[in-house]
Amino acid sequence: MFARIATRYDLANRLLSCGIDVWWRHCLVHAVRKSSPKRVLDLATGSGDVAFALAGSLPKGTEITGMDFCQPMLDEAAAKKSRAKQGSYANVDFKLGDGLSLPLPDGYFDAVTISFGLRNMADRHRSLCEMRRVLKPGGSVVILEFSQPQAWFQPFYYFYLRRILPLIAGAVTGDRAAYIYLNETIGQFPDRSALSEEIRAAGFSAIKAEGLTLGIVALHEAQA
Repeated sequence: MFARIATRYDLANRLLSCGIDVWWRHCLVHAVRKSSPKRVLDLATGSGDVAFALAGSLPKGTEITGMDFCQPMLDEAAAKKSRAKQGSYANVDFKLGDGLSLPLPDGYFDAVTISFGLRNMADRHRSLCEMRRVLKPGGSVVILEFSQPQAWFQPFYYFYLRRILPLIAGAVTGDRAAYIYLNETIGQFPDRSALSEEIRAAGFSAIKAEGLTLGIVALHEAQA
């Protein structure tokens, strides 16, 4: 599914979120920057927007690895890197890898990020455990993901998700079915409290969760 929409993925994100996805990434990058990491893994990196945002905010010597299991998405990320000003993202490296079995050593990274990718993992607990495995003790995980909005806003939000979003996305990407899948997974995803418990069950501590944009997105932070 992600391979089918890879070439129009960024455009669809801008349109469907009305550009707010840029702000959400800014919030994630700000959370990561607080710990001054030397090595960062951006899991489910997709077309690389989060990896590039991290590179633009963290010191040039920071090692940033973007990992995804979808090669066409990584191809888009590599193309964006090649179009950037020479040397702009020299510290960003993209690799193919499965979030349920990361081809990475234990305790290597200071921070792991994942944006709108945890929802797509076939086994969230296993994926969270893998994130903890590759983190150094005391390292941080920052998760940006859809959540459950404030109660008064839910009728409007779910009308948009179920009726409007698939029509717009279908016109932009030519793949309406992919975005029907999107609204279904959002509706079934845990709220901030429930996801915090899942993060704790994977062995993380010092868990914080913040709702963004009327709660439709949540930013979770935790330590390994």
